[in-house]
Parts: sequence; C-alpha cells; structure tokens
Amino acid sequence: MSDAIRASFAVGLAVAAYGISFGALSVASGLDVWQTCVLSLLMFSGGSQFALVGVLASGGVAAGGAAIASAALLGTRNGLYALRVAPFIGGPWPKKVLAAHWTIDETTAVSTAQPTLEGQRAGFWWTGVIIYVGWNLTTLAGALIGDLLGDVSQYGLDAAAAAAFLGLLWPRLKQLQPVVVAIGAAVVAAVLTPALPAGIPVLVAAAVAVIVGLANWFGTKESDRFEAEPDPMGEK
Repeated sequence: MSDAIRASFAVGLAVAAYGISFGALSVASGLDVWQTCVLSLLMFSGGSQFALVGVLASGGVAAGGAAIASAALLGTRNGLYALRVAPFIGGPWPKKVLAAHWTIDETTAVSTAQPTLEGQRAGFWWTGVIIYVGWNLTTLAGALIGDLLGDVSQYGLDAAAAAAFLGLLWPRLKQLQPVVVAIGAAVVAAVLTPALPAGIPVLVAAAVAVIVGLANWFGTKESDRFEAEPDPMGEK
C-alpha cells in the first residue's frame, strides 16, 4: 500500500499544480473567479474544463453550445473508467457517489496500476483526495492571479494540460491500435481547426477513436486481448 500512496503523491501533486493554469485561463476566457471555482468543484475533470474554457475563449458566448458539447464528450471517458474502478470501490452509496465524482484519468491510472486490492483502493482514494484539494486551491490561486494580470493566455499556460495528458498517454502507446488512434485524431484535429468552428474539430477527432474502436481496426482479436491482459484486480 505504501507504493500506492507514494504514486498518489507523485501524480497528485504534479497534476494539482497545473490547476493554476486552468484558473488563469478560465478568467481570461471571460468567466469570473466564482464561476471558475464552481467549475473545479463540481465538474472536476481537467480535460473537460480546459475544453470548455478553451472554446469559450475562441468563440465567446456564441460558442457555448460547442463548448458544452466538447466538455461533455471528453467527460464520457470517466464513465468508461468507472467500469474499471467500480469492482474495488465498494462501500455504501455515499462513498460510491464520491468515488464517481473522483473517477478521472489520474485516479484510474494510479489505482489500476497497483497489484493488490488494498493498493488499488489506496491508490484511488489518496490520489482523489490530493488532486481534489490541490486542484481547487490552485484553481482559486490561478483565477486570482489571472484577474490581476489580465490576459495570461500569452504565457502559454494551456501547454501544462497538454503535457499532463501526453504523460498519461505515452505509456499506453504499446500497441498499433492506440498509436493509430492518437496519430489519426491529432491529424484530423489539426487539419479541421482552421476550417471549422471552435470545438467541432475536437468532436470529429474523438469520432476517430470511436470508429476505430467499433471496427477494431489495427487491433487484436478479443480472445487474444484477454489472454494477453493481466487481471486488473490482481491477487489479494
């Protein structure tokens, strides 16, 4: 369990630190400090939050529909993560509700990497606590700094989110299919961004993953996949 806690602190503190960039960029996109903090408290999904304020910053209020659609689409991945973490969460429904709110990229990554049930639970909850508390504190700090300094987008703080996602994605690019999806989605988004309204390229790029996954292009047979993958629950 100590390894899970160490991993939770390593990942949690690093991710929470770039909450300051979200707070600053959110204020720069037109939201006030209160709205920015509520987003972090209630949405608590960094990718979706950055997508929302990014589209708003590009298109203003008129892009609100695209901003919501982009954030919602990115948020659906958390529902898929729930299928992985639900078996080792357990407990009464209030605990499950909290776990649902904290089921994000990082809690899933840390918990499912642990070899024991105890380690998985520790990894999930410790990572969740560290990031939730840290993310909301740094969101407030970033919002206040952004409000004082004006247009902080010129400092390139949004690169922090991309770097964090790349760090989570890179270790998973071990098979042909995820590599094809990553490259294909990136190319589609880059090509369509100059031609389509803000937010739409993200939706189209996400469709690449859906299509490749449903057709199982460049993937392995289902039976081979399950034989190759270890049991995520591990041994008690």
